[in-house]
Amino acid sequence: MFEKEKLSQIKEVREKWEENVLAKTLNKAPESKEEFKTVSGSVVNRLYTPEDIENIDYVEEIGYPGQYPFTRGYQPTMYRGKPWTMRMYAGFATAEESNERYKYLVNQGSTGLSVAFDLPTQIGYDSDHSLAQGEVGKVGVAIDSLKDMEILFDGIPLEKVSTSMTINAPAAVLLAMYIAVAEKQGVSSDKLRGTIQNDILKEYIARGTYIFPTEPSMRLITNIFEYCSKEVPKWNTISISGYHIREAGSTAAQEVGFTLADGIAYVDAAIKAGLDVDTFAPRLSFFFNSHNDLFEEVAKFRAARRLWAKIMKERFEAKNPKSMMLKFHTQTAGCTLTAQQPDNNIIRVAMQALAAVLGGTQSLHTNSRDEALALPTTDSVTIALRTQQIIASETGVTNTVDPLAGSYYIEAKTKEIEEQAMEYITKIDELGGAARSIDLGYIQKEISDSAYQYQMEIESLDKIVVGVNKYQVEEETPKGLLRVDPIVGEMQKQKINDTKAQRNNSLVEEKLESLRKACEGTENVMPFILDAVREYATLGEICGVMREVFGEYEQAVLL
Repeated sequence: MFEKEKLSQIKEVREKWEENVLAKTLNKAPESKEEFKTVSGSVVNRLYTPEDIENIDYVEEIGYPGQYPFTRGYQPTMYRGKPWTMRMYAGFATAEESNERYKYLVNQGSTGLSVAFDLPTQIGYDSDHSLAQGEVGKVGVAIDSLKDMEILFDGIPLEKVSTSMTINAPAAVLLAMYIAVAEKQGVSSDKLRGTIQNDILKEYIARGTYIFPTEPSMRLITNIFEYCSKEVPKWNTISISGYHIREAGSTAAQEVGFTLADGIAYVDAAIKAGLDVDTFAPRLSFFFNSHNDLFEEVAKFRAARRLWAKIMKERFEAKNPKSMMLKFHTQTAGCTLTAQQPDNNIIRVAMQALAAVLGGTQSLHTNSRDEALALPTTDSVTIALRTQQIIASETGVTNTVDPLAGSYYIEAKTKEIEEQAMEYITKIDELGGAARSIDLGYIQKEISDSAYQYQMEIESLDKIVVGVNKYQVEEETPKGLLRVDPIVGEMQKQKINDTKAQRNNSLVEEKLESLRKACEGTENVMPFILDAVREYATLGEICGVMREVFGEYEQAVLL
Protein backbone atom coordinates (compact mmCIF):
# COMPACT_ATOMS: atom_id res chain seq x y z
CA MET A 1 0.00 0.00 0.00
CA PHE A 2 2.98 2.28 0.45
CA GLU A 3 6.04 2.85 -1.73
CA LYS A 4 9.36 1.49 -0.45
CA GLU A 5 10.84 4.97 -0.21
CA LYS A 6 7.93 6.16 1.92
CA LEU A 7 8.12 3.07 4.15
CA SER A 8 11.82 3.64 4.65
CA GLN A 9 11.07 7.19 5.77
CA ILE A 10 8.34 5.97 8.14
CA LYS A 11 10.73 3.42 9.64
CA GLU A 12 13.35 6.09 10.21
CA VAL A 13 10.87 8.40 11.96
CA ARG A 14 9.55 5.51 14.08
CA GLU A 15 13.02 4.58 15.27
CA LYS A 16 13.71 8.19 16.26
CA TRP A 17 10.39 8.34 18.13
CA GLU A 18 11.24 5.13 20.00
CA GLU A 19 14.66 6.48 20.95
CA ASN A 20 13.79 10.07 21.82
CA VAL A 21 10.22 9.92 23.07
CA LEU A 22 9.10 6.39 23.93
CA ALA A 23 12.23 5.36 25.82
CA LYS A 24 11.97 8.35 28.18
CA THR A 25 8.33 7.55 28.99
CA LEU A 26 9.04 3.87 29.62
CA ASN A 27 11.92 4.77 31.96
CA LYS A 28 9.63 6.96 34.04
CA ALA A 29 6.47 4.87 33.83
CA PRO A 30 6.74 1.28 32.56
CA GLU A 31 3.70 -0.26 30.90
CA SER A 32 1.31 -2.29 33.06
CA LYS A 33 2.18 -5.55 31.30
CA GLU A 34 5.24 -6.97 29.61
CA GLU A 35 3.01 -8.24 26.81
CA PHE A 36 -0.48 -7.26 25.72
CA LYS A 37 -2.74 -9.85 24.09
CA THR A 38 -6.20 -10.12 22.59
CA VAL A 39 -8.88 -12.31 24.15
CA SER A 40 -7.65 -15.07 21.83
CA GLY A 41 -4.06 -14.75 23.05
CA SER A 42 -2.72 -12.99 19.97
CA VAL A 43 0.03 -10.48 20.74
CA VAL A 44 -0.92 -6.82 20.29
CA ASN A 45 1.85 -4.44 19.33
CA ARG A 46 2.25 -1.13 21.12
CA LEU A 47 1.69 0.75 17.93
CA TYR A 48 0.70 -0.08 14.37
CA THR A 49 2.03 1.85 11.39
CA PRO A 50 2.12 1.47 7.60
CA GLU A 51 5.05 -0.92 8.17
CA ASP A 52 2.59 -3.50 9.53
CA ILE A 53 0.54 -3.52 6.36
CA GLU A 54 3.29 -3.12 3.77
CA ASN A 55 2.44 -6.47 2.15
CA ILE A 56 -1.28 -5.77 1.84
CA ASP A 57 -2.54 -4.81 -1.60
CA TYR A 58 -5.53 -2.49 -1.25
CA VAL A 59 -7.25 -3.37 -4.53
CA GLU A 60 -6.70 -7.13 -4.31
CA GLU A 61 -7.18 -7.72 -0.57
CA ILE A 62 -9.25 -4.86 0.84
CA GLY A 63 -11.10 -3.54 -2.18
CA TYR A 64 -14.59 -2.10 -2.19
CA PRO A 65 -17.83 -3.22 -0.55
CA GLY A 66 -20.14 -5.33 -2.64
CA GLN A 67 -17.39 -6.81 -4.79
CA TYR A 68 -14.71 -9.49 -4.53
CA PRO A 69 -13.09 -10.20 -2.08
CA PHE A 70 -15.88 -8.60 0.00
CA THR A 71 -13.53 -7.63 2.85
CA ARG A 72 -15.44 -4.39 3.31
CA GLY A 73 -18.92 -5.92 3.18
CA TYR A 74 -21.28 -7.81 0.94
CA GLN A 75 -23.41 -4.76 0.01
CA PRO A 76 -22.04 -1.64 -1.73
CA THR A 77 -23.95 0.66 0.65
CA MET A 78 -24.25 -1.66 3.68
CA TYR A 79 -26.34 -0.02 6.43
CA ARG A 80 -26.85 3.25 4.53
CA GLY A 81 -29.50 1.30 2.59
CA LYS A 82 -31.12 -0.52 5.50
CA PRO A 83 -29.87 -1.77 8.85
CA TRP A 84 -29.07 -5.38 9.63
CA THR A 85 -31.93 -7.74 10.49
CA MET A 86 -32.61 -7.51 14.22
CA ARG A 87 -33.31 -11.19 14.75
CA MET A 88 -34.07 -11.93 18.40
CA TYR A 89 -33.65 -15.55 19.47
CA ALA A 90 -36.68 -16.71 21.42
CA GLY A 91 -38.69 -19.78 22.31
CA PHE A 92 -39.67 -21.46 25.54
CA ALA A 93 -42.30 -23.74 27.09
CA THR A 94 -45.27 -24.25 24.75
CA ALA A 95 -45.94 -23.04 21.23
CA GLU A 96 -48.69 -20.80 22.65
CA GLU A 97 -46.32 -18.95 25.01
CA SER A 98 -43.60 -18.61 22.37
CA ASN A 99 -46.14 -17.26 19.88
CA GLU A 100 -46.97 -14.47 22.35
CA ARG A 101 -43.26 -13.61 22.70
CA TYR A 102 -42.82 -13.53 18.87
CA LYS A 103 -45.78 -11.19 18.44
CA TYR A 104 -44.38 -8.95 21.18
CA LEU A 105 -40.94 -8.81 19.54
CA VAL A 106 -42.40 -7.99 16.11
CA ASN A 107 -44.48 -5.20 17.68
CA GLN A 108 -41.33 -3.84 19.38
CA GLY A 109 -39.46 -3.56 16.10
CA SER A 110 -37.75 -6.92 15.67
CA THR A 111 -37.32 -7.53 11.93
CA GLY A 112 -36.72 -11.27 12.04
CA LEU A 113 -37.71 -14.24 14.16
CA SER A 114 -35.28 -16.82 15.49
CA VAL A 115 -36.71 -20.00 16.98
CA ALA A 116 -35.11 -21.71 19.95
CA PHE A 117 -36.21 -25.33 20.28
CA ASP A 118 -36.11 -27.38 23.46
CA LEU A 119 -33.59 -30.18 23.86
CA PRO A 120 -35.93 -33.11 23.02
CA THR A 121 -36.89 -31.39 19.75
CA GLN A 122 -33.24 -30.75 18.91
CA ILE A 123 -32.39 -34.46 19.21
CA GLY A 124 -35.53 -35.77 17.52
CA TYR A 125 -37.61 -37.02 20.45
CA ASP A 126 -41.26 -36.32 21.14
CA SER A 127 -42.20 -34.79 24.49
CA ASP A 128 -43.63 -38.10 25.71
CA HIS A 129 -40.35 -39.99 25.22
CA SER A 130 -38.67 -41.21 28.41
CA LEU A 131 -35.48 -39.29 27.56
CA ALA A 132 -37.47 -36.05 27.28
CA GLN A 133 -38.58 -36.13 30.90
CA GLY A 134 -37.65 -32.93 32.73
CA GLU A 135 -36.42 -31.18 29.57
CA VAL A 136 -39.66 -30.27 27.77
CA GLY A 137 -39.84 -26.56 27.01
CA LYS A 138 -36.79 -25.72 29.15
CA VAL A 139 -34.26 -24.23 26.73
CA GLY A 140 -36.67 -23.55 23.90
CA VAL A 141 -40.11 -24.35 22.57
CA ALA A 142 -41.38 -27.93 22.32
CA ILE A 143 -42.43 -28.89 18.78
CA ASP A 144 -43.84 -32.41 18.44
CA SER A 145 -45.97 -32.15 15.31
CA LEU A 146 -47.33 -29.83 12.66
CA LYS A 147 -50.05 -28.88 15.18
CA ASP A 148 -47.43 -27.21 17.43
CA MET A 149 -45.86 -25.42 14.47
CA GLU A 150 -49.30 -24.10 13.43
CA ILE A 151 -49.78 -22.64 16.92
CA LEU A 152 -46.22 -21.25 17.02
CA PHE A 153 -46.79 -19.10 13.92
CA ASP A 154 -50.47 -18.37 14.39
CA GLY A 155 -51.21 -14.80 13.34
CA ILE A 156 -47.70 -14.29 11.93
CA PRO A 157 -47.78 -13.91 8.12
CA LEU A 158 -44.91 -16.07 6.90
CA GLU A 159 -44.63 -14.26 3.57
CA LYS A 160 -43.68 -11.07 5.48
CA VAL A 161 -41.16 -12.34 8.06
CA SER A 162 -37.75 -13.92 7.87
CA THR A 163 -37.46 -16.89 10.23
CA SER A 164 -34.30 -18.54 11.47
CA MET A 165 -34.49 -21.93 13.18
CA THR A 166 -31.69 -23.22 15.40
CA ILE A 167 -32.12 -26.86 14.51
CA ASN A 168 -29.59 -29.32 13.17
CA ALA A 169 -30.06 -33.09 13.11
CA PRO A 170 -33.87 -32.87 12.57
CA ALA A 171 -33.58 -29.73 10.40
CA ALA A 172 -35.31 -31.40 7.43
CA VAL A 173 -38.35 -32.21 9.58
CA LEU A 174 -38.72 -28.73 11.09
CA LEU A 175 -38.28 -27.09 7.67
CA ALA A 176 -40.98 -29.40 6.30
CA MET A 177 -43.29 -28.32 9.14
CA TYR A 178 -42.61 -24.66 8.35
CA ILE A 179 -43.40 -25.21 4.66
CA ALA A 180 -46.62 -27.03 5.63
CA VAL A 181 -47.70 -24.17 7.93
CA ALA A 182 -47.10 -21.72 5.09
CA GLU A 183 -49.27 -23.87 2.81
CA LYS A 184 -52.09 -23.70 5.35
CA GLN A 185 -51.67 -19.89 5.40
CA GLY A 186 -51.90 -19.86 1.60
CA VAL A 187 -48.23 -18.90 1.21
CA SER A 188 -46.28 -20.74 -1.48
CA SER A 189 -42.83 -22.06 -0.56
CA ASP A 190 -41.10 -19.83 -3.12
CA LYS A 191 -42.06 -16.81 -0.97
CA LEU A 192 -40.54 -18.13 2.28
CA ARG A 193 -37.41 -16.44 3.65
CA GLY A 194 -35.24 -17.64 6.49
CA THR A 195 -32.52 -20.04 7.59
CA ILE A 196 -32.16 -23.43 9.18
CA GLN A 197 -28.93 -23.97 11.05
CA ASN A 198 -28.53 -27.50 9.62
CA ASP A 199 -24.81 -27.64 10.54
CA ILE A 200 -24.20 -31.13 11.88
CA LEU A 201 -20.39 -31.02 11.80
CA LYS A 202 -20.22 -28.38 14.53
CA GLU A 203 -22.57 -30.57 16.60
CA TYR A 204 -19.95 -33.30 16.52
CA ILE A 205 -17.28 -30.70 17.35
CA ALA A 206 -18.81 -28.52 20.03
CA ARG A 207 -22.50 -28.74 20.78
CA GLY A 208 -23.63 -32.35 20.94
CA THR A 209 -27.19 -32.37 19.59
CA TYR A 210 -26.47 -34.88 16.85
CA ILE A 211 -28.48 -37.96 15.91
CA PHE A 212 -27.22 -39.72 12.81
CA PRO A 213 -23.71 -40.76 11.67
CA THR A 214 -21.70 -38.51 9.38
CA GLU A 215 -22.60 -40.00 6.00
CA PRO A 216 -26.42 -40.00 6.30
CA SER A 217 -26.25 -36.59 8.01
CA MET A 218 -24.41 -35.16 5.01
CA ARG A 219 -26.96 -36.82 2.72
CA LEU A 220 -29.81 -35.08 4.56
CA ILE A 221 -28.03 -31.75 4.22
CA THR A 222 -27.41 -32.12 0.49
CA ASN A 223 -31.01 -33.30 0.04
CA ILE A 224 -32.14 -30.03 1.61
CA PHE A 225 -29.77 -28.06 -0.66
CA GLU A 226 -31.23 -29.73 -3.74
CA TYR A 227 -34.89 -29.48 -2.68
CA CYS A 228 -34.73 -25.84 -1.65
CA SER A 229 -32.82 -24.74 -4.75
CA LYS A 230 -35.93 -25.78 -6.72
CA GLU A 231 -38.84 -25.34 -4.29
CA VAL A 232 -37.76 -22.77 -1.65
CA PRO A 233 -35.27 -20.59 -3.56
CA LYS A 234 -35.17 -17.69 -1.05
CA TRP A 235 -34.35 -19.97 1.89
CA ASN A 236 -30.83 -20.16 3.33
CA THR A 237 -30.33 -23.90 3.49
CA ILE A 238 -27.61 -23.99 6.11
CA SER A 239 -26.10 -21.68 8.70
CA ILE A 240 -22.54 -22.91 9.11
CA SER A 241 -21.88 -22.11 12.71
CA GLY A 242 -18.72 -20.82 14.28
CA TYR A 243 -20.77 -19.51 17.19
CA HIS A 244 -20.78 -22.76 19.13
CA ILE A 245 -17.14 -23.43 18.28
CA ARG A 246 -16.28 -20.12 19.95
CA GLU A 247 -18.62 -20.84 22.88
CA ALA A 248 -16.72 -24.11 23.40
CA GLY A 249 -13.51 -22.12 23.90
CA SER A 250 -11.87 -21.57 20.52
CA THR A 251 -9.81 -18.55 19.55
CA ALA A 252 -11.01 -16.09 16.92
CA ALA A 253 -8.74 -17.64 14.27
CA GLN A 254 -9.93 -21.16 15.17
CA GLU A 255 -13.53 -20.00 14.92
CA VAL A 256 -12.91 -18.81 11.36
CA GLY A 257 -10.69 -21.73 10.33
CA PHE A 258 -12.87 -24.54 11.69
CA THR A 259 -16.10 -22.94 10.50
CA LEU A 260 -14.87 -22.43 6.95
CA ALA A 261 -13.43 -25.96 6.95
CA ASP A 262 -16.94 -27.21 7.76
CA GLY A 263 -18.24 -25.02 4.93
CA ILE A 264 -15.74 -26.61 2.54
CA ALA A 265 -16.99 -30.07 3.60
CA TYR A 266 -20.60 -29.13 2.81
CA VAL A 267 -19.68 -27.68 -0.58
CA ASP A 268 -17.63 -30.80 -1.38
CA ALA A 269 -20.55 -33.06 -0.39
CA ALA A 270 -23.02 -31.12 -2.51
CA ILE A 271 -20.75 -31.19 -5.57
CA LYS A 272 -20.21 -34.94 -5.12
CA ALA A 273 -24.00 -35.32 -5.00
CA GLY A 274 -24.14 -33.80 -8.48
CA LEU A 275 -25.09 -30.20 -7.65
CA ASP A 276 -23.51 -27.28 -9.49
CA VAL A 277 -21.74 -24.98 -7.04
CA ASP A 278 -23.50 -21.85 -8.28
CA THR A 279 -26.95 -23.40 -7.78
CA PHE A 280 -26.62 -23.79 -4.01
CA ALA A 281 -23.66 -21.68 -2.83
CA PRO A 282 -25.57 -18.35 -2.92
CA ARG A 283 -27.94 -19.73 -0.25
CA LEU A 284 -25.18 -20.78 2.17
CA SER A 285 -25.00 -18.63 5.27
CA PHE A 286 -22.77 -18.50 8.32
CA PHE A 287 -23.21 -17.82 12.02
CA PHE A 288 -20.51 -16.21 14.11
CA ASN A 289 -19.91 -15.26 17.71
CA SER A 290 -19.14 -11.69 18.73
CA HIS A 291 -16.81 -11.85 21.72
CA ASN A 292 -15.35 -9.22 24.03
CA ASP A 293 -12.26 -8.00 22.16
CA LEU A 294 -13.84 -5.37 19.94
CA PHE A 295 -11.05 -4.85 17.41
CA GLU A 296 -10.16 -8.54 17.15
CA GLU A 297 -13.79 -9.34 16.43
CA VAL A 298 -14.08 -6.69 13.71
CA ALA A 299 -10.92 -8.06 12.10
CA LYS A 300 -12.27 -11.61 12.41
CA PHE A 301 -15.45 -10.83 10.47
CA ARG A 302 -13.51 -9.06 7.71
CA ALA A 303 -10.99 -11.92 7.49
CA ALA A 304 -13.74 -14.54 7.26
CA ARG A 305 -15.41 -12.72 4.36
CA ARG A 306 -12.16 -12.37 2.43
CA LEU A 307 -11.01 -15.94 3.02
CA TRP A 308 -14.36 -17.50 2.05
CA ALA A 309 -14.45 -15.45 -1.16
CA LYS A 310 -10.99 -16.74 -2.10
CA ILE A 311 -11.95 -20.34 -1.26
CA MET A 312 -15.09 -20.25 -3.39
CA LYS A 313 -13.38 -18.57 -6.34
CA GLU A 314 -10.06 -20.40 -6.34
CA ARG A 315 -10.88 -23.80 -4.84
CA PHE A 316 -14.40 -24.40 -6.14
CA GLU A 317 -14.23 -22.20 -9.24
CA ALA A 318 -17.53 -20.49 -8.48
CA LYS A 319 -18.54 -18.03 -11.18
CA ASN A 320 -21.47 -16.25 -9.54
CA PRO A 321 -20.25 -13.45 -7.23
CA LYS A 322 -23.11 -14.35 -4.84
CA SER A 323 -21.47 -17.76 -4.37
CA MET A 324 -18.40 -15.97 -3.02
CA MET A 325 -20.25 -13.72 -0.57
CA LEU A 326 -20.00 -14.79 3.04
CA LYS A 327 -23.36 -13.77 4.52
CA PHE A 328 -23.57 -14.19 8.25
CA HIS A 329 -25.71 -13.84 11.33
CA THR A 330 -24.04 -12.85 14.59
CA GLN A 331 -24.96 -13.50 18.20
CA THR A 332 -23.27 -11.86 21.13
CA ALA A 333 -21.16 -14.20 23.25
CA GLY A 334 -23.21 -16.23 25.70
CA CYS A 335 -20.03 -17.59 27.27
CA THR A 336 -19.07 -14.08 28.45
CA LEU A 337 -22.30 -13.52 30.40
CA THR A 338 -21.89 -13.69 34.15
CA ALA A 339 -24.31 -14.70 36.87
CA GLN A 340 -22.48 -12.23 39.10
CA GLN A 341 -23.67 -8.63 38.68
CA PRO A 342 -25.89 -9.54 35.71
CA ASP A 343 -26.57 -5.90 34.79
CA ASN A 344 -22.93 -5.74 33.66
CA ASN A 345 -23.99 -8.06 30.84
CA ILE A 346 -25.90 -5.19 29.25
CA ILE A 347 -22.61 -3.35 28.68
CA ARG A 348 -20.85 -6.49 27.46
CA VAL A 349 -23.61 -7.18 24.96
CA ALA A 350 -23.58 -3.57 23.72
CA MET A 351 -19.83 -3.72 22.99
CA GLN A 352 -20.16 -7.10 21.29
CA ALA A 353 -23.09 -5.90 19.21
CA LEU A 354 -21.08 -2.84 18.15
CA ALA A 355 -18.23 -5.12 17.03
CA ALA A 356 -20.65 -7.16 14.92
CA VAL A 357 -22.01 -4.03 13.25
CA LEU A 358 -18.56 -2.55 12.64
CA GLY A 359 -17.61 -5.94 11.19
CA GLY A 360 -20.53 -5.88 8.73
CA THR A 361 -23.00 -8.50 9.98
CA GLN A 362 -26.23 -9.14 8.05
CA SER A 363 -28.33 -9.99 11.09
CA LEU A 364 -27.81 -9.86 14.83
CA HIS A 365 -29.15 -11.32 18.04
CA THR A 366 -28.26 -9.62 21.29
CA ASN A 367 -28.25 -11.73 24.44
CA SER A 368 -30.23 -10.68 27.47
CA ARG A 369 -28.67 -9.69 30.78
CA ASP A 370 -30.17 -12.60 32.76
CA GLU A 371 -29.31 -15.50 30.43
CA ALA A 372 -26.52 -16.74 32.72
CA LEU A 373 -29.25 -17.35 35.29
CA ALA A 374 -32.38 -18.38 33.37
CA LEU A 375 -34.39 -17.87 30.22
CA PRO A 376 -34.71 -14.12 29.60
CA THR A 377 -37.65 -12.15 30.89
CA THR A 378 -39.66 -9.85 28.64
CA ASP A 379 -37.96 -6.79 30.17
CA SER A 380 -34.49 -8.24 29.55
CA VAL A 381 -35.31 -9.13 25.95
CA THR A 382 -36.59 -5.60 25.37
CA ILE A 383 -33.31 -4.08 26.63
CA ALA A 384 -31.37 -6.44 24.36
CA LEU A 385 -33.44 -5.39 21.33
CA ARG A 386 -33.18 -1.71 22.26
CA THR A 387 -29.39 -2.09 22.34
CA GLN A 388 -29.44 -2.88 18.62
CA GLN A 389 -31.89 -0.09 17.87
CA ILE A 390 -29.72 2.47 19.70
CA ILE A 391 -26.61 1.35 17.77
CA ALA A 392 -28.55 1.64 14.50
CA SER A 393 -30.26 4.95 15.24
CA GLU A 394 -28.07 6.97 17.61
CA THR A 395 -24.37 6.16 17.31
CA GLY A 396 -23.60 7.18 13.72
CA VAL A 397 -21.69 3.96 13.00
CA THR A 398 -24.06 3.15 10.13
CA ASN A 399 -23.35 6.39 8.27
CA THR A 400 -20.34 5.05 6.37
CA VAL A 401 -19.34 1.61 5.10
CA ASP A 402 -16.67 -0.35 7.01
CA PRO A 403 -15.56 2.66 9.09
CA LEU A 404 -12.51 0.95 10.62
CA ALA A 405 -10.97 0.03 7.26
CA GLY A 406 -7.56 1.55 6.79
CA SER A 407 -6.71 1.33 10.47
CA TYR A 408 -3.20 -0.07 10.57
CA TYR A 409 -4.24 -2.24 13.52
CA ILE A 410 -7.47 -3.54 11.96
CA GLU A 411 -5.89 -4.30 8.59
CA ALA A 412 -2.90 -6.04 10.20
CA LYS A 413 -5.18 -8.12 12.45
CA THR A 414 -7.47 -8.97 9.53
CA LYS A 415 -4.48 -10.32 7.60
CA GLU A 416 -3.16 -12.17 10.66
CA ILE A 417 -6.46 -13.94 11.39
CA GLU A 418 -6.91 -14.81 7.72
CA GLU A 419 -3.47 -16.43 7.59
CA GLN A 420 -3.93 -18.30 10.89
CA ALA A 421 -7.34 -19.57 9.81
CA MET A 422 -5.91 -20.75 6.49
CA GLU A 423 -3.22 -22.68 8.36
CA TYR A 424 -5.96 -24.58 10.21
CA ILE A 425 -7.80 -25.28 6.95
CA THR A 426 -4.58 -26.60 5.36
CA LYS A 427 -4.00 -28.89 8.35
CA ILE A 428 -7.59 -30.18 8.14
CA ASP A 429 -7.16 -30.82 4.41
CA GLU A 430 -4.02 -32.83 5.19
CA LEU A 431 -5.97 -34.95 7.71
CA GLY A 432 -8.64 -35.75 5.12
CA GLY A 433 -11.21 -32.99 5.60
CA ALA A 434 -13.44 -31.72 8.38
CA ALA A 435 -15.36 -34.94 9.02
CA ARG A 436 -12.17 -37.00 9.25
CA SER A 437 -10.53 -34.37 11.49
CA ILE A 438 -13.53 -34.59 13.81
CA ASP A 439 -13.33 -38.40 13.90
CA LEU A 440 -9.63 -38.10 14.80
CA GLY A 441 -10.45 -35.60 17.53
CA TYR A 442 -8.10 -32.96 16.10
CA ILE A 443 -10.54 -30.03 16.07
CA GLN A 444 -12.00 -30.89 19.48
CA LYS A 445 -8.51 -31.05 21.03
CA GLU A 446 -7.46 -27.70 19.56
CA ILE A 447 -10.57 -26.06 21.02
CA SER A 448 -10.15 -27.84 24.35
CA ASP A 449 -6.57 -26.63 24.65
CA SER A 450 -7.59 -23.05 23.91
CA ALA A 451 -10.44 -23.19 26.41
CA TYR A 452 -8.09 -24.51 29.11
CA GLN A 453 -5.58 -21.74 28.43
CA TYR A 454 -8.31 -19.08 28.64
CA GLN A 455 -9.58 -20.43 31.95
CA MET A 456 -6.08 -20.54 33.41
CA GLU A 457 -5.60 -16.88 32.49
CA ILE A 458 -8.81 -15.97 34.32
CA GLU A 459 -7.80 -17.90 37.40
CA SER A 460 -4.32 -16.32 37.43
CA LEU A 461 -5.89 -12.84 36.93
CA ASP A 462 -4.07 -12.39 33.63
CA LYS A 463 -7.56 -11.81 32.24
CA ILE A 464 -10.01 -9.76 34.27
CA VAL A 465 -13.70 -10.61 34.29
CA VAL A 466 -15.46 -7.80 36.12
CA GLY A 467 -17.53 -9.10 38.99
CA VAL A 468 -16.03 -12.60 38.79
CA ASN A 469 -12.30 -12.38 39.58
CA LYS A 470 -12.17 -8.65 40.35
CA TYR A 471 -14.54 -5.94 41.57
CA GLN A 472 -16.77 -8.44 43.37
CA VAL A 473 -19.63 -7.33 45.61
CA GLU A 474 -22.03 -9.05 47.96
CA GLU A 475 -25.18 -9.86 46.03
CA GLU A 476 -28.72 -10.87 46.90
CA THR A 477 -30.35 -13.91 45.28
CA PRO A 478 -31.81 -12.79 41.91
CA LYS A 479 -35.57 -12.29 41.79
CA GLY A 480 -38.15 -12.30 39.02
CA LEU A 481 -36.41 -14.90 36.83
CA LEU A 482 -38.42 -16.70 34.16
CA ARG A 483 -39.09 -20.33 35.08
CA VAL A 484 -40.79 -22.92 32.90
CA ASP A 485 -43.64 -24.67 34.69
CA PRO A 486 -43.08 -28.47 34.85
CA ILE A 487 -46.71 -28.87 33.78
CA VAL A 488 -45.55 -28.02 30.23
CA GLY A 489 -44.33 -31.61 29.77
CA GLU A 490 -47.73 -33.03 30.70
CA MET A 491 -49.49 -30.54 28.43
CA GLN A 492 -47.34 -31.60 25.49
CA LYS A 493 -48.03 -35.27 26.15
CA GLN A 494 -51.76 -34.55 26.04
CA LYS A 495 -51.33 -32.63 22.77
CA ILE A 496 -49.56 -35.61 21.21
CA ASN A 497 -52.33 -37.97 22.36
CA ASP A 498 -55.01 -35.64 20.96
CA THR A 499 -53.16 -35.30 17.64
CA LYS A 500 -52.79 -39.06 17.24
CA ALA A 501 -56.47 -39.56 18.05
CA GLN A 502 -57.58 -37.00 15.44
CA ARG A 503 -55.28 -37.86 12.52
CA ASN A 504 -55.59 -40.63 9.94
CA ASN A 505 -53.20 -43.13 11.54
CA SER A 506 -53.24 -45.61 8.67
CA LEU A 507 -52.24 -42.82 6.29
CA VAL A 508 -49.49 -41.77 8.70
CA GLU A 509 -48.13 -45.33 8.70
CA GLU A 510 -48.23 -45.36 4.91
CA LYS A 511 -46.24 -42.10 4.68
CA LEU A 512 -43.70 -43.28 7.27
CA GLU A 513 -43.17 -46.50 5.33
CA SER A 514 -42.61 -44.50 2.12
CA LEU A 515 -40.05 -42.44 4.02
CA ARG A 516 -38.34 -45.60 5.23
CA LYS A 517 -37.97 -46.88 1.67
CA ALA A 518 -36.61 -43.51 0.50
CA CYS A 519 -34.03 -43.55 3.31
CA GLU A 520 -32.99 -47.07 2.33
CA GLY A 521 -32.58 -45.96 -1.29
CA THR A 522 -31.02 -42.92 -2.93
CA GLU A 523 -34.01 -40.63 -3.47
CA ASN A 524 -34.21 -37.13 -2.01
CA VAL A 525 -36.00 -37.65 1.31
CA MET A 526 -37.43 -34.11 1.66
CA PRO A 527 -40.69 -34.74 -0.27
CA PHE A 528 -41.31 -37.88 1.79
CA ILE A 529 -40.71 -36.03 5.08
CA LEU A 530 -43.08 -33.28 3.91
CA ASP A 531 -45.77 -35.85 3.06
CA ALA A 532 -45.48 -37.38 6.55
CA VAL A 533 -45.55 -33.98 8.25
CA ARG A 534 -48.72 -32.97 6.39
CA GLU A 535 -50.49 -36.00 7.89
CA TYR A 536 -49.35 -34.98 11.41
CA ALA A 537 -46.69 -37.63 11.85
CA THR A 538 -44.71 -36.53 14.88
CA LEU A 539 -41.09 -35.42 14.96
CA GLY A 540 -40.21 -38.48 17.03
CA GLU A 541 -41.92 -40.85 14.60
CA ILE A 542 -40.13 -39.40 11.57
CA CYS A 543 -36.73 -39.28 13.29
CA GLY A 544 -37.40 -42.77 14.64
CA VAL A 545 -37.71 -44.14 11.10
CA MET A 546 -34.45 -42.44 10.12
CA ARG A 547 -32.74 -43.72 13.28
CA GLU A 548 -33.71 -47.28 12.35
CA VAL A 549 -32.31 -46.92 8.83
CA PHE A 550 -29.29 -44.67 9.44
CA GLY A 551 -28.25 -45.60 12.99
CA GLU A 552 -26.84 -43.12 15.53
CA TYR A 553 -23.54 -41.27 15.73
CA GLU A 554 -21.02 -42.31 18.39
CA GLN A 555 -18.69 -39.57 19.57
CA ALA A 556 -14.95 -40.16 19.52
CA VAL A 557 -13.41 -40.38 22.98
CA LEU A 558 -10.46 -38.03 23.49
CA LEU A 559 -7.74 -39.25 25.85
